[in-house]
Amino acid sequence: MTRAAGVLALEDGSIFRGEAFGATGTATGEVVFNTAMSGYQEILTDPSYCGQIVTMTAPLIGNYGMNGDDDESSKMHLSGFICKELSLEFSNYRANGSLHEYLSRAGVIGLTGIDTRALTKRLRQQGSLRGVISSERHDPVELVARARAAAPMEGANLVERVAPGFERRFVNAGGDGMSVLAVDCGLKQNIVRELVASGCSVTTINGDLTAAEVLARKPSGLLVGNGPGDPAAVTATIEMLKGVVGKIPVFGICLGHQMLALALGARTYKLKSGHHGANHPVLNTDTGRVEITSQNHGFAVDLASLEAVGGRATHVSLYDRSLEGFAHDGFGVFAVQYHPEAAPGPHDSAYLFDRFARAMRGEFTPVV
Repeated sequence: MTRAAGVLALEDGSIFRGEAFGATGTATGEVVFNTAMSGYQEILTDPSYCGQIVTMTAPLIGNYGMNGDDDESSKMHLSGFICKELSLEFSNYRANGSLHEYLSRAGVIGLTGIDTRALTKRLRQQGSLRGVISSERHDPVELVARARAAAPMEGANLVERVAPGFERRFVNAGGDGMSVLAVDCGLKQNIVRELVASGCSVTTINGDLTAAEVLARKPSGLLVGNGPGDPAAVTATIEMLKGVVGKIPVFGICLGHQMLALALGARTYKLKSGHHGANHPVLNTDTGRVEITSQNHGFAVDLASLEAVGGRATHVSLYDRSLEGFAHDGFGVFAVQYHPEAAPGPHDSAYLFDRFARAMRGEFTPVV
């Protein structure tokens, strides 16, 4: 297969040249790296990567192909995808297409053949950088200028770009009657699967509903899921959460973790290079157990501001000591920054869905 030339330009003036695959075009985004050794299909279809150009640190990508069953959403939302070596062949009895074919159909630009180690090192040292990926433009001056003109992630409400705008219903006929409303700000499908496996029927809802509209449905609990962008910019959902906490059990994941903290009165901040991968060690401060987790986030919750409003840390990153989970026992709220549904893995934190189910069965006292 003969490929066109491709290029990545960063706002700091760096240029990486390689070969393009997938779709043809030019796109801007925040360049991040992901340290997972597998699961590229789940990464590609995770709406949380909206507005980002994802670099895989594992050297060979595409070797097991793609299949429709493992998608985490209905489409790809990321701006671009980069790997060291694109596998020209795939071997997997479940696969029904190649990575190149899937990216082409999704309109996502791919780049291979660059020094991804050098790129990752630069992002680790300088932090996530705005960039431009292109298979049609090659002038470095023009591309660097485009990168510098790209919108920053701070202040970006990207949920507006990925929220589906309609509700979905998932019924567990053999469950015990628990009904969960799941706020869909770019919800991964495996979160729904885990909730159903825990005995719940699930209805996904938009994040712009009011607290009164949510409570009027009389759910057993509310799950606030993952999504892209700056959590502080998702003001409608934060306002809804302010009116819901303390009324029903609430479980937050990733963006949901951040928005719940903001609803309680805490602050969030931008991480230098973010956490993206399937091998992040997290300390459970309640049990002393270390969990290996899947993560994808560029913002974090400020612990001091959370403690000032009555929250407490339950999980802490062993990479940089940032907050990875909290609980507010008075309001019956708990949340984690990482992904306990962890498609494709690891599964150390799947117990959190059972904890949420127990809370909805009565191990929760509403605020009076």
